[in-house]
Amino acid sequence: MLKHTLIEATKAGAAEILRFFNSDFKISNKEGINNLVTEADHAAEEAIIGAIKSKFPGHYILSEEAGEIIQDSAFKWIIDPIDGTVNFAHGIPLNCVSIGIEKEGEIIMAAVYNPHLNEFYFAEKGRGASLNDKPIRVSEQSQVINACLVTGFPYTYINSTNGPLEIFERFVRKGVPVRRLGSAAIDLCWVAAGRFDGFYEHKLEAWDSAAGYLIVEEAGGKVTDHEGNKFSVYQHKVLATNGKIHDEMVAVINNKKEL
Repeated sequence: MLKHTLIEATKAGAAEILRFFNSDFKISNKEGINNLVTEADHAAEEAIIGAIKSKFPGHYILSEEAGEIIQDSAFKWIIDPIDGTVNFAHGIPLNCVSIGIEKEGEIIMAAVYNPHLNEFYFAEKGRGASLNDKPIRVSEQSQVINACLVTGFPYTYINSTNGPLEIFERFVRKGVPVRRLGSAAIDLCWVAAGRFDGFYEHKLEAWDSAAGYLIVEEAGGKVTDHEGNKFSVYQHKVLATNGKIHDEMVAVINNKKEL
């Protein structure tokens, strides 16, 4: 029932994404520059929460736009109705629904769906990860210098020492390709699928990382904070890799090794 509802809720949100995509819709700005929310975000969120509540009305919900719907439950649904809203608002088909299910503090099930590419990623704790029902695995790349990486930049941040731009420069000056797609959930899934060898970002929220985190780990990858410590979806800094380049990525990010 849990898996079925997760899939149903994810597809309900994706249907709203497709309904609004490349049409006229209202756009507003949240705190910060280019931190957009659209009419479609709210419609997708409503569809997702409706699907969840129809089966599990007593479950706790944390969603990007609605915030917390607090319930006394061991289960928490962590929802990003549209991850990649700026892409969505500009007609760029790199956006998705992202939902992770947490049970007693542990992410146990996850789905990320980009309906434009018809890519549905799913993972269940201890049971592996899949793309459109086919198993996926992380890449075999063993050196950062030969890796293809992906990152993102916060909308607002202080340009501090060892900040996003400084670390980005550290890689690209050595010729390492670092992409910037605009959707952390897709970034994480593409690491899981072996398209990217590693992903790092400085300021993600729980709804950005909850689903992709489990998908990467179930595909054989590794996810930590930037220092290599145990990852929590409730802290901001994320490093996700195929595992083989993880320690080297930690060293480069923290300026302890030069490529």
